Amino acid sequence: MTSIALVIGSYGLICVLFYFFQHYFFFRPELLPQSFQYQYPFPFEEVKFTMEDGGTVNGVHFKMPNALGVVFYLKGNSRSIKGWGKFAKDFLGKGYDFFMIDYRGFGKSRGKRSESILYSDAQHLYKWLAKQYPENQIILYGRSYGSGIATRIASWNNPRMLILDSPYYSFWHLTRRYGFWLPLRWVLRYKIRTDQFMAKVECPVYLIHGTRDRLIPYAMSVRLAKEFPRAVLVSIPGAKHNNLPAYSAYHDVLYALLNDEQPDASSLAAIVEQAEPAVS
Repeated sequence: MTSIALVIGSYGLICVLFYFFQHYFFFRPELLPQSFQYQYPFPFEEVKFTMEDGGTVNGVHFKMPNALGVVFYLKGNSRSIKGWGKFAKDFLGKGYDFFMIDYRGFGKSRGKRSESILYSDAQHLYKWLAKQYPENQIILYGRSYGSGIATRIASWNNPRMLILDSPYYSFWHLTRRYGFWLPLRWVLRYKIRTDQFMAKVECPVYLIHGTRDRLIPYAMSVRLAKEFPRAVLVSIPGAKHNNLPAYSAYHDVLYALLNDEQPDASSLAAIVEQAEPAVS
């Protein structure tokens, strides 16, 4: 009986620790002092937003003359826009302005962070963008962790397009792959049900996923595309989670998505097939 009580007590302690400290498992932020000066090779404006609860969200807005629209990029769960800003070139070079934020607790952004706050912050900034660009010129781009947040925002609005880069079926399903032995229904504070949000998205949806992704399995995009015919899956053969930009197929597909009128699955597959090999 003593051994059983010890096992039960240990399991309960692990569950409690996971509930209160899961931020340390899921987020790898880079904090920056408010005095930090961003440096990029492209013209940009640093912006700061104060939310109703007193939290602040910091972002960078890259602009170019005669832009075709703007890409609102929801980034992954690591570091800050100090480094993520380099991805602006992939969109500026294709004729679009680029807007990216740091979630609270990342970079210069401060304040309490929760799943609902992630959504409300992103929605607030989407509405800010919508005052500067018609919605049919706003493209939501969600990368990795940001894919679920981008899908939530797309379900509330009517952007031109939703692009999901290495998305998860839902964060709950992704966490269950590793924490199946935990009572996630009660202890997981970030469920981010991309699958449920997708059902309410009305704009065109494109999923870009490497077939050798081990962090967020390629099968999750396959499942999303199977359940939601609106979502077109673009498979990048051989690509992993963090090296999609090394593949010319990724850039060729991105160019087609941003500059063509809603390319279909077959035309995108042909683009991938004709692309040059990955850059070593």
